[in-house]
Parts: sequence; structure tokens; C-alpha cells
Amino acid sequence: MRYYLRESTLVIRGDFDALSSGVGGGYGRVTTLLNHTVPHGYDAPDPVRTLGQVAASHGLGNSFFGLMTAVPMQHLVVLRYDFLTLFITAGTTHPTPDGPGTINIIITSTEGFSGSALAGAFITATEAKVQALRDRDRSYTGTTSDAIIVASEGEVNHRYSGPVSEAGSRIMSAVRHGVAVALDRYEGRVPSDKPAFIIYSRFNGGGWVEWSPVNCPYYPCHFKGQRCDLCYCPLYPCGDESLGGWMQSSSGGRVWACTDCTLNHEPEVVRHLKRNPEAALSELKAVSKKK
Repeated sequence: MRYYLRESTLVIRGDFDALSSGVGGGYGRVTTLLNHTVPHGYDAPDPVRTLGQVAASHGLGNSFFGLMTAVPMQHLVVLRYDFLTLFITAGTTHPTPDGPGTINIIITSTEGFSGSALAGAFITATEAKVQALRDRDRSYTGTTSDAIIVASEGEVNHRYSGPVSEAGSRIMSAVRHGVAVALDRYEGRVPSDKPAFIIYSRFNGGGWVEWSPVNCPYYPCHFKGQRCDLCYCPLYPCGDESLGGWMQSSSGGRVWACTDCTLNHEPEVVRHLKRNPEAALSELKAVSKKK
């Protein structure tokens, strides 16, 4: 899975088994997920066509699910919790039942979900969204145009995603935290001139931490003097045994260790990746060899 921003559009690329409640959604295999910002008061007669035009303008083809929002992408919140990455925008100027507003939630997993797990994730995410609104003392449970996409890649590892399951407990925590942060950013309680990237860290007992490339305290993820424009490598886990290998985690599962990889911290490689967000690993390794 790769993601990047293009003007007013969040683009997420991969090979997804996905379920979407957005316009033109449903269940299917898609290579692209979109969250596109439209002007306030947007009322086009054919939103599916609008999203198709957005996809075409970025050369992405027709294999996509998409969402729309009036929230600028500078207020986007990206959350990473193990094998899950979530993307949340939230604006509740017009809560239900009074008019349009939008809380968009996109959940991606590098571990496959069964069909029932994709559907169950909708329920879990909605429960977490409601709790986040209650945490902010809101009397409503959502807005009239809230939408969710759940998308997974790879072999099916998760057949359930209820709130006490391995996947569901992570979704519950991430959505509850992410919606609250997204509201704070959109409503001006927290300054936001660019998207937030928040990771679930197990240091010091565990919790959500917003990453900053300036004075980042997390070592040995990186070391002083190295480039740190990217917190999580967008290729992780790459599976290239010349760069790392699988290890047993403290919980008994498998975790990819980037033992011999410095690509994510090499300035030339990072610059190339930021210019070409869909660059292949072989391409990045070639850039590294030229330095």
C-alpha cells in the first residue's frame, strides 16, 4: 500500500479487497482509494462521474472506490497501528439530522480480511466514531454523509473484526482517537497546516503519539544525522531478505525487522521517493547505489 496527496485528493494505491459505503461503492477488487476535497456547497448531479474525472486526471484508471469531503486535506489524520493504516477527515458543521456534513474513514490493512471481517469493521468503526463524538461532548452520532471504506491486501488472516478481536480492537482505538483529533484540527483547536501522522507506540506503556520529523525521540528507528522525512517506510514490510528479515515479536507473532536497510533515511532515496511515490523497491535500491 502506498499513499500520497495530489492537490486536493488523497490517493491510496494497492491491490485491495474492499468494501465501501461511498458513492459508487459496494464490494470489489480495486487498485485505488480516494478521498477528494470538494468546495463547500458542492451539489453536482453525478458525484460518481466527478470522482471518475478526479481519478482520470491523476492517471489512475477506473478501478477505484472514492469518498468526498469539504474538509481540506491539510486536516487529514493518518494513523498507523501495526498492520493497519487509517485515514480520517472530519467536519461536523451540520450534524444529523439537520444537513450535510462528513466524517470519512478509510481503513487499510496489510493483512487480509475475510468478507465478514470487512463488514464487521464497518460496525466497529461506527461504534468508535460515536464514542469519539461523545468524548467531544457531541449530542449526535454522526453526519448525514458519513462514509467508510475498509480495504485489505494479502492472504486472509482476519475473519472477525469485532471490538475485542485482534483487528477490531485496533480499529476501535484508532478511529476513536483519530476522529477526535480530526475534529480538533478542522475546528481550529489544534493548528494544522499539513496532515498529521500518528502512530501507536508501545514505548512507556503504549499510546498514540503524533510524529514530527523535528527532534523525533524514537530510536533506534533512526539515528542523528539521518534523513527523517518519512516515519514509516511506505514499502514496509518489503520482504526483501537482502535488507531485513522476519522475527518473532514479543507477543509471539511475526514482525519484519529492517536490519540492514537505510533506504528510508538516505537523502537521495527519500527525495526520489517523494517525487515518485509509487517507485518500486528495485528503483530505490538503484538510486541508493548511485550515491
